[in-house]
Amino acid sequence: MITSKDNEIIKNIAKLVNSSKRRKESRQFTAEGVRICTDGIISGYSPEVFLYTAKAKEKYSDDFKKIADASRSCFEVSAAVFEKISDTKSPQGFFCVFNMLDKNKNLNTIDNQSVYIALERVQDPSNMGTILRTAEALGIDGVILSNDCCDIFSPKVVRGSMGAVFRVKYTVVDDFCSYIKSIGESGINTYGSTPVNAVDIRTVVFNGGVMLIGNEGNGLSRELLDCCTVRVSIPMNGRAESLNAASAASILMWEMLR
Repeated sequence: MITSKDNEIIKNIAKLVNSSKRRKESRQFTAEGVRICTDGIISGYSPEVFLYTAKAKEKYSDDFKKIADASRSCFEVSAAVFEKISDTKSPQGFFCVFNMLDKNKNLNTIDNQSVYIALERVQDPSNMGTILRTAEALGIDGVILSNDCCDIFSPKVVRGSMGAVFRVKYTVVDDFCSYIKSIGESGINTYGSTPVNAVDIRTVVFNGGVMLIGNEGNGLSRELLDCCTVRVSIPMNGRAESLNAASAASILMWEMLR
């Protein structure tokens, strides 16, 4: 049983929770909670480390066995130690460290019969998590991320995605504008979401392609909009001038697939 907050395992895990740089360097990320941890296992991930409290082991005995059997190492920790690594207000007492699976290979070929979303500079982890969750629910074929989006494996994104982060195909692109431009030049339609000089999305007949969604405060960059095949907008009534990025993304994805 680990009772010291200065234990090396605990210190390393705390760094994974708090540092995107540490997650990228180690190619590991964390998940907390009964549902998220079991979801990871069901999705093909095997925890490198499984931490649990005695209370959680007793309360969730069936889930405990499932996670423990799939984990490379397991440690019981005190409640005080668990609080050090926990990122939630009401910890359930289960915590896993997973190795990242390489899903970039799943997006090597993008075709015009499939539906993708591309996110430019989406910064809010809650928005990112909700977008991933919605993308999985609607059957989006893949997510393309600019390298200045928030970390897809941050604890808040993992939790907000409700496990979708384990399953959604994604790729992170360094030269985002050039990448989107090359997709358009290959004959695949790219749709830039913007309220300016755009057509009503309800009038567009979709047959696959890539929907681009921009930063929460500024939307898509001008450079990226100029690369898009078509500009589309969501009509709004009343005095509303804009929508939350996750809400807008949900509507745009739905329209592409209906």
